[in-house]
Amino acid sequence: YAGLKTAVRMAADRIRIERGMEAINDLPFDDKANIAASFQNVAIKHIEQRLKRAMKLCEDEDNIKTLAVVGGVAANQELRSRLDSICQENEWIMHVPPPRLCTDQGAMSAWASVERIMVGSTDVAEIQEVYA
Repeated sequence: YAGLKTAVRMAADRIRIERGMEAINDLPFDDKANIAASFQNVAIKHIEQRLKRAMKLCEDEDNIKTLAVVGGVAANQELRSRLDSICQENEWIMHVPPPRLCTDQGAMSAWASVERIMVGSTDVAEIQEVYA
């Protein structure tokens, strides 16, 4: 996202100059909110594009049709909504923990462990295909 962050900083600076302000921090709340919303929209579009390619690959190669959205990013309601739409359009199942569990790494790890136990997933080395 380095290029996107640079574009956002440059856009904010252009707006600052147009408004005749000393610093970007001096921009009105509405300008800051619009810049942030635009950043989020483009960032999520990038994730959507990558996800669609990954979903096709997983479906074609391994018949996988389940997505787990985890970590702090899973607390983002806009991201959750847009990924859910993609999953529904492609008849995928999306698993995502409640937002209150997404910002606590310990809770997130515990939730992920419960999900793995429920599907019989394991890390037992003897049954894994490991290539060095």
